[in-house]
Amino acid sequence: MTASRASSYPRASFTGRRILVVEDEYFLADDISKALRKLGAAIAGPVGDLESALKLLHEGGTLDAAVLDVNIRSEMIYPIARELKARNVPFVFTTGYDRISIAAEFRDVPLLEKPIDLASMTQELAALMANSRD
Repeated sequence: MTASRASSYPRASFTGRRILVVEDEYFLADDISKALRKLGAAIAGPVGDLESALKLLHEGGTLDAAVLDVNIRSEMIYPIARELKARNVPFVFTTGYDRISIAAEFRDVPLLEKPIDLASMTQELAALMANSRD
């Protein structure tokens, strides 16, 4: 992440925000979490399976946004995505799949192709969180 691109969204966009990270690739989950923490976010997770993600959702606590891998250990992330949509929590998908493989109900969700550009991810999340407050 370059300094100029990272600074295009101030730390204030993420400070005090709790972001769920669901990713089954350990190093990618770590990179995503570190990038968000560096901007001041608190991370829920990261978790690498649906059961742990559901547990985080049901244990309470406010979520301000989420980063969701579409395919978690051969399971689609859609149950988590549906619950986040019902709660009006903005999220992005990460995937190696084409958009056409995403369920129609989620075609409006921003899709970040792997390998992920972390600066683009943070910009997309900041924009989504800003729009969800309007």
